[in-house]
Amino acid sequence: MPDQRPAPTVLTPADIAAYPIDRPETAGGDPMALTRCRLAATDQWHDAQVAGRRWPVGCVALEITQRCNLDCTICYLSETAEAVVDLPIGEIERRIDMIHALYGPGTNVQITGGEPTLRPRDELLRIARYSADRGLRPALFTNGLRARRPLLAALADNGLVDVAFHVDLTQQLKGYASEQALNAVRARCIEAARGLPLAVYFNTTVHAGNLGAVPDIVRFFLGHADVVNLASFQIQADTGRGIDRHRATALTVERVEAAIDEGTGGALRFGQLQPGHRQCNRYAMALVCNGRAHPLAPSDAFAARMMRATGDLVLERRSPGRSLSRAALWLLRHPQHLPATAAWAAGRAWAMRRDLWPARGRVQKLSFMIHNFMDASALDGERLDACIFRTVTADGTVPMCLHNARRDAFTLPLTGPLGDGPARLPTKLRKGRAKQGSEPRTP
Repeated sequence: MPDQRPAPTVLTPADIAAYPIDRPETAGGDPMALTRCRLAATDQWHDAQVAGRRWPVGCVALEITQRCNLDCTICYLSETAEAVVDLPIGEIERRIDMIHALYGPGTNVQITGGEPTLRPRDELLRIARYSADRGLRPALFTNGLRARRPLLAALADNGLVDVAFHVDLTQQLKGYASEQALNAVRARCIEAARGLPLAVYFNTTVHAGNLGAVPDIVRFFLGHADVVNLASFQIQADTGRGIDRHRATALTVERVEAAIDEGTGGALRFGQLQPGHRQCNRYAMALVCNGRAHPLAPSDAFAARMMRATGDLVLERRSPGRSLSRAALWLLRHPQHLPATAAWAAGRAWAMRRDLWPARGRVQKLSFMIHNFMDASALDGERLDACIFRTVTADGTVPMCLHNARRDAFTLPLTGPLGDGPARLPTKLRKGRAKQGSEPRTP
């Protein structure tokens, strides 16, 4: 059934400038209840809604640098990013404290940039450690060029929970002319993290040039589901400093969803569980056995019922074995769910019966996410109000799309007063454009 989409409530420049910041000193109350109120006000509160039940916010981006070592054709950073001095550690820790004050322990924090691994190694370890000590779940979001195994191991020792690698054609890596060729880069990232106590994610920017390759990318992730936990596909938006700005008419959430589903052989059930606004995010889970995907929960009602029932169950993403133990203990404490869970397990085993023996009984869970970011000039107020992916600023948190649209307003004041020195003009003045020193990088 096609989406029944309400007319977007596009904000004016004045509306965007006045959009409220979530500040610790004015938030007050239960963050979970606040999320439920926002979702109800935007008609996104329903039985399958995850936000407001499992967590009050999907994640908060903590940008620790505006510098980057790539020139992507699609990039959310601004033209002035290279002139912004890195945030000092004290300011970063203050922002981590704000995230904790706003959303509480267990909140997912994206340590990102720019490219976060351009910060000195000891500073990066300190940021991860401070986040973990505050009870948050730190994740490193990186292009992988500098995220080698020794660094990832040290970060895991300092509390890092997740690592997300961003690899796609927009990065113009030298010697890689197709998404299929880039699988060699993805494989190196996987090997750098294999065996470490980290959940491994991959981010892919989807645009007209690689939409047709999405099914093959999905099949690559299915073949590496023993390490990869989540594959996120982020649709191109007209924001930031890149040169590939305008989204093709055919590049819709539904087209990307269909391409991912093609790669899994029709195994996904997008919409069973919904994180935040439906026009912003789509989510689906699959069980992978012998390289083949199977629906995690064929019944929508069962998936939604178990999601609501397990609101108090905290799973350890760094340790699948520990997560299974916690889930088993939870079932023993909630025996009313045992019959339905046993029927689900038996049904899944029967559906995978031809794959279980070749796979020696090994089954992995692989999740898929679609992010539909908004153009900077077409921010929908309703979607901002329901946003569950936010960025922390000097004063509090704002929706990611709003932060991208007003990036200079949030970052440039930090050049000087909060930076380590005066503003420095970059060598590369126009990132994403043809210029001296912009040759493709070799990973």
